[in-house]
Amino acid sequence: MDGNSHEKIKQDPNYQELVRRRSSLGWTLSLIMLVIYFGFILLVAYAPKFLGIRLGAGVTTIGIPIGLFVIVSAFVLTGIYVSKANSAYDTLIRRIIER
Repeated sequence: MDGNSHEKIKQDPNYQELVRRRSSLGWTLSLIMLVIYFGFILLVAYAPKFLGIRLGAGVTTIGIPIGLFVIVSAFVLTGIYVSKANSAYDTLIRRIIER
């Protein structure tokens, strides 16, 4: 592709919409993950007794399910992004390529 083709794509409204939507979703999901992660770190730092509360008669504490939630949420948020990319973004990319 020559330089003119790149400029043509950048001016395409479908490309601009793709960039805007993808960026918006990426920042939103990143912010959600940061809140979850740093929320957990703040709990560890400032509420260790809360995280040490036992669940039932065993040795499992409330910190274990919360920690698992942090890990699982990363996978879920990644799945949300991939799902969106495979549906909405692929349609926009096809429109850009067809022009």
